[in-house]
Amino acid sequence: MPKPKKKILITGATGYVASQMLAYMSENYETVLLDTCSENRSGQQVERINIVDLVDPDRSTYQPLFENVDAVIHLAYKRRTGKSLDQYFDEKENIEMAYNVLRCSYDCGVDRVVMASSNHAADWYEHALIHEGRMENVDPYLLPLSDNFYGWAKATYEHLGFLFACGGMGEGVDGAAAGNQIKGNLGTSRKMGVVMVRIGAPRELEIDRYRDDPKSFKRDLGAYISRRDITQLFYRAIDTLNIDNEYGIPWQVVYGISNNARSFWSLTNARQILGYQPNDDSELKFRKVIQQILHNEI
Repeated sequence: MPKPKKKILITGATGYVASQMLAYMSENYETVLLDTCSENRSGQQVERINIVDLVDPDRSTYQPLFENVDAVIHLAYKRRTGKSLDQYFDEKENIEMAYNVLRCSYDCGVDRVVMASSNHAADWYEHALIHEGRMENVDPYLLPLSDNFYGWAKATYEHLGFLFACGGMGEGVDGAAAGNQIKGNLGTSRKMGVVMVRIGAPRELEIDRYRDDPKSFKRDLGAYISRRDITQLFYRAIDTLNIDNEYGIPWQVVYGISNNARSFWSLTNARQILGYQPNDDSELKFRKVIQQILHNEI
C-alpha cells in the first residue's frame, strides 16, 4: 500500500521563490496554497490559491487552513517601500506575519516549519568583512548582524523560530521573572521543528545585468542557487526526520546556495543535518558569461 503523501502548506505561493519549486511540491505532497492574490508575476493564474492576509492579527480567519498539515513553507512577505529609515514599518508587518504563521503552526500541531530567511540576516559580515578580505566564510551560527531593516527582520524571524523550537512556549511563569531564572520556561511546551533558509541569489545570472559591474557578478556567483537546488534544499528541510542542533533543539539556520566554487557562506550544517547535496556550481553553469564579463581577470 503506498505511503500517504505529506500535507504541506505554502505561503506566498504565487511568488517568485515559490515558482522555483511549486511543480515539484505539488507532485510529491498534498499542498495547501496561500497568498494575497491568485496570479504569479507573469500574470498567470495559480490554481487552488487560498486568498488570505497573514498580517491580520485575527488568526481565526486563516488558522483552519493549518489544521492537519505536516509541514509549512513560509515564503510570503510584504515588499518594503520608502526611505531606508522608514522601512522598519513594512518589515515590522513581515515579522508579525512570521509570528502568525509560527503561531498557527504551533497551535495546529504542525511538526515542521521551513521559513525563508535571507543571506541579509547576516549581511554586515559580507559588506564589512568578506569583500574587504577580512573574513573568508560566514557560518550560519554567527550572531546575525545586518546593516538594513530587511536583514534585521530576517534575523528576527530566526529568533522567533528558535522560541517555538526550544520548548519554552507553554503556560507558566515568565522565564525572566524573579526566582525562575534557572530553567526559565524550558520543558513547558512541545518543540516544533524549524528550519530557517538564508536564501542567496535564486535567479539566473544574465550578462546584461553585470556587464559593467564585475564585482556584483563575482558576488552573485558565490550566492547563486539553481532551481533544482533550492527545491532540493526545501524538501530536505521538510523530510529530514531529526534536525536537532548540538543542544537538542530542532532548529537549524542553513544557507541556500548551490555548490559554488566562489561561495563565501558555509553549507556545513545543510549538508550534515539535512543531507543537502547541491547539483550545480555557478562557475561551471555560467562559464561562458564569466569569460565575457571577467575576461580581463582570467
